[in-house]
Amino acid sequence: MKKPTKPESDQTQDQSDSPQVQQGHPLFDWRPLFFTLLLFALYYTFSAQSETGPKEIPYTQFKQQLMNDELASITMRGQQINGRYRNSDKVNGFDFKTYMPDIRDESLLELIESRNVELKAKSEELPTWATVLISLLPWILIFGFFAYSNRALQNRMGGGAGLFGFSRSHARLYETPETSEINFDEVAGLEGAKQDLREVIEFLRNPDKFRKLDAKLPKGILMMGPPGTGKTLLAKATAAEAGVPFFSISGSEFVEMFVGVGAGRVRSMFQQAREKAPALIFVDEIDSVGRVRGSGVGGGNDEREQTLNQILAEMDGFASDEPVVVLAATNRPDVLDPALMRPGRFDRKITLELPQKKARLQILQVRTRRKPLSDDVDLEQLSARTIGFSGADIENLVNEAALHAARENKSLIEQSDFEHAHDKILLGTERQDILNGDDKKRIAYHESGHALLSMFLTYADPVSKVTIIPRGRALGVTETMPVEDRVNYTQEVLEDRLCVLLGGRCSERVVFGNVSSGAADDLKQCTLLARRMVTQWGMSEKLGPVHFPQHEEHPFLGMEMATSKDFSDVTAHTIDLEVESLIKKSEERTLQILRDKRRDLDALAEALMANETVSAEEIRQLIKVD
Repeated sequence: MKKPTKPESDQTQDQSDSPQVQQGHPLFDWRPLFFTLLLFALYYTFSAQSETGPKEIPYTQFKQQLMNDELASITMRGQQINGRYRNSDKVNGFDFKTYMPDIRDESLLELIESRNVELKAKSEELPTWATVLISLLPWILIFGFFAYSNRALQNRMGGGAGLFGFSRSHARLYETPETSEINFDEVAGLEGAKQDLREVIEFLRNPDKFRKLDAKLPKGILMMGPPGTGKTLLAKATAAEAGVPFFSISGSEFVEMFVGVGAGRVRSMFQQAREKAPALIFVDEIDSVGRVRGSGVGGGNDEREQTLNQILAEMDGFASDEPVVVLAATNRPDVLDPALMRPGRFDRKITLELPQKKARLQILQVRTRRKPLSDDVDLEQLSARTIGFSGADIENLVNEAALHAARENKSLIEQSDFEHAHDKILLGTERQDILNGDDKKRIAYHESGHALLSMFLTYADPVSKVTIIPRGRALGVTETMPVEDRVNYTQEVLEDRLCVLLGGRCSERVVFGNVSSGAADDLKQCTLLARRMVTQWGMSEKLGPVHFPQHEEHPFLGMEMATSKDFSDVTAHTIDLEVESLIKKSEERTLQILRDKRRDLDALAEALMANETVSAEEIRQLIKVD
């Protein structure tokens, strides 16, 4: 997107947009330093002058010199006496000074007259204007310094709006987004979301068309989805398609340590958007400021809640025909305040899911459009192997493939580069661990057990590759590739998946007669899956079709968080027994299959120990699948 520009009242560019500081406002301002040095110079100058002034002598010495007829003139100002000697070479100033004692010396005037010394007397008090000026001068300098500092900090932090400009909006303004390279053609796989946003674009471009039908523009559009699904990219593309000013800010940028700053920034941002209308405001990660009020420690964070209240008030303050739309993105819609979600605030909600196979292929085609690909690159196969990848993951996959090709000094990106990038992203970088013979053999049989179960079970996902090369935290990996994307799972599919997860551990038991710690992650996944089958999906004959909430699941990420138990201890014990029974039943089934296919198990394990990596085609040549 084109480099953003600040509003006219803003004189500096946000440093987060560009590493270069805007010309005319250097990073280091020399003027405050010069002002301070000037004050020190004046101070030391006057100090030096005071040190080179008249020499101070005792009063008794002054009278002795007066009696010795050494003085030419005397000037008296109150208790201070300044004088010059008869043989003085000074044109201006005095040679000495002294101070009259508190007791008045009545004989001094007679002595001066008798010695024919010129006497001058000056008033001790300064003029009124000078006294007032001297008393006000320090305050004038202090207020002037703070006024100058305030203006300098405003310029550096975004202009006025309060002390030091803290409450001015930090939203980055893209004045001419229609010239951006990011448009809807660059956003692949989100056709439903783009259709909803096209209505908003049409309203911003041609509002009269909708006003004739008394149709009102949605005030807010909330985009929800897992990280990396393209929420921010879609917002930028929407602004580019509409050709209107685009204000972009993160929710965390509203809140600072100073009370009231967040609400002030909200007011400033909406004011700027109204001045630039029609315009779009994009608030990324709105859950950082839009959480349910009263949910913090001690009843909530007052500053965050004030900021949220101001957002609610500003969105309500939009006129019905005001062409300003707020786009917001979050991956935690479950924590947002209900007042933010109601119609009249965020009228339209768009859910962005992980891309399906067709969408992944479109994303791959867009991301590889400008990259030199070899003829052996199969994007169809890559789209099938990237199940569960988000748009950002696919972009990272393409970039990692290009980096690997560059390291290998290739002029084209080949299929092997994509294979390497895929394994690196999912499994981690290859480790240089040297396994001893016993460990290598056990790992080979462990992975062979997973692979055989995947090949022989009806509802299991077929194997695409098996390796015993250590990667990341794994000593070996069996990669499966589903034939198609699944959004619903039957009980048969889940039971076969339990068997595949137990395949490695059961293979060790069949071959070695014991088990190892290498199946820890398999057992964890197996237990979680079995518990879901029993408590959430009603796949237990003893408990029946009843839901027993034990964990609260993240709406998009699939993460589970503990929640309060609302069933009896007897029921909890029954759930534990059913989970244990389901896993043991799957284990017995898995052991029986591996004993029946022992010859195939040995053949595959020997191939792994010899080659370290075996492909799906090589597995089919080694074993015979009924």
